Amino acid sequence: MVDCDIHPITRTPKDLHPYLPTRWRRHLETYGSFQRNPFFANTAYPRYAPALSRRDAWPPGGGTPGSDLDFMREQHLEPNNVLVGLLQVLAPSGIAQRNVDFGAAMCRAVNEWQLVSWTTPEPRLRACLTIPQEDPAQAVAEIEHWAGDPAFAQIAMAPRAFNPLGQRRYWPIYEAAVAHGLPIGLHGSGYGGYPDTGSGNPSYYAEDHHSNAMSMQALVTSLMFEGVFERFPDLKVVLIEGGFAWAPSLAWRLDKLWARMADEVPHVPEPPSAYLRRNLWITSQPMEEPQKPRHLRDVIGWMGEDRLLFSTDYPHWDYDDPTQVFKVGFDDELLDKLFLGNACAVYGFTLPEPAASGSPRAS
Repeated sequence: MVDCDIHPITRTPKDLHPYLPTRWRRHLETYGSFQRNPFFANTAYPRYAPALSRRDAWPPGGGTPGSDLDFMREQHLEPNNVLVGLLQVLAPSGIAQRNVDFGAAMCRAVNEWQLVSWTTPEPRLRACLTIPQEDPAQAVAEIEHWAGDPAFAQIAMAPRAFNPLGQRRYWPIYEAAVAHGLPIGLHGSGYGGYPDTGSGNPSYYAEDHHSNAMSMQALVTSLMFEGVFERFPDLKVVLIEGGFAWAPSLAWRLDKLWARMADEVPHVPEPPSAYLRRNLWITSQPMEEPQKPRHLRDVIGWMGEDRLLFSTDYPHWDYDDPTQVFKVGFDDELLDKLFLGNACAVYGFTLPEPAASGSPRAS
């Protein structure tokens, strides 16, 4: 299978020091990390302590879950037959730094760390290209620096940004992504400094966790109505860890609004559902679990069988076990699309020959 969401992390903050210029290493040691979201480092929600992770993911040799490549191989890559694993670096990261020059240096350090510590010793892993997205000029420079390196499978951006990501200040990033054939990967959460929900800061973690789906819907709406996909018809956008059952109903509602108010957005000549089926892909985790499992099959049919990519979210606590998802109403042809074929089509991975069982999926 292709796992589209694996989270590596440093063993200690000093793991990035070798990749930071002296100036910025001293800056980090003296002033620390000053992010756009003022509460990010202080949140008491349990997902941040420790490292959002499941209890059995602690490496036996020490370190935080997601910091030990050998243990990742033993616990996840080998038993689940992961042919390609896409890394999603949540922390440390330069993407949210208020000091954009320091943020650019941190992004470069994270990118180099991924290559040295992960993708070079383990060719099954592919890196996400982290960029300082609030400074599009430096973001494009970072893309250009790594363009053509096959270790990088996509460009990482955060959906909860300072402005809606469809706005034109971000368009140079999309232009560079298309020029180099790299999808944009938008992982749930972000740093914009705004409440997690449209009605303020929630009281409970369950509310916060659900808000990833809401931010994804706002993001998709912005990209569509701002005309991003019309301006960049070859842009590929992958939505990661924000659910997917909302996609059909959102498309229906946006199509209705577009039909009634098309004169306000003449730069969007097609209904939003057309862009959903052409430019957007969505990962499966956290898996939807309706009371009637056949309804899950219906949702996938409504959104398009080629739109869904499998992901586990390893090593986080809400990890999806590939042997336990898609249990009812899924034939082998569809399962091969979800576990392997769809991701290979989006990212351009070479499709391997089927295993002896007739399927390259984990068994």
